[in-house]
Amino acid sequence: MDKNPIVLLELVERLGNLMRTELRKSGVEESLQPVHLQALMYLARANRYSNTPQALAEYLGLTKGTVSQTLLLLDRRGLVERFEDDIDRRVVRLRLSTVGEQFLSDSQPTLSWANATRNISPNRIRNAVSALREALTQLQLDNEGSTFGACNSCRQCQRLSQRVSRCGLMGDRISGPETRKICWFFEPKTEEVA
Repeated sequence: MDKNPIVLLELVERLGNLMRTELRKSGVEESLQPVHLQALMYLARANRYSNTPQALAEYLGLTKGTVSQTLLLLDRRGLVERFEDDIDRRVVRLRLSTVGEQFLSDSQPTLSWANATRNISPNRIRNAVSALREALTQLQLDNEGSTFGACNSCRQCQRLSQRVSRCGLMGDRISGPETRKICWFFEPKTEEVA
């Protein structure tokens, strides 16, 4: 087995290129570019604190202008909906429309990845996810970016019951399904040393 981290980088880069090709194929019938599908996939996974144009721009590593143009196109196609925040009317929130949800379901942009990894053992997947997540988190911290991650693995997530948690940062209750969504304010849990 190769232990060189540069080989890992090369593999991740190659996988990223192949997945962008798959995204391009998935969006071709609707004349959508990979960035449009990435935005849709992000919004499908974003929690209520992370469904803003600013969070989307940071997650994708794009400028506000590029994200604005992306959202205009997706809005014109009826794939996303914009709405005002209930508390702060100045904040624009985003969600997939029913058409957007159906498009993602029909186009299955991640199906090729699921097929490519179907014979890899869950333990090996877990190890790969752990190593890549660690590298991603460190890169984001080194570059002073938001780490993004699922609420249920966040330091701020306080489990109240089997179905309900609370965000320690925002103070809001979070349902079980929402704890599996990604959050802009994610803080990785730190390993406790015994």
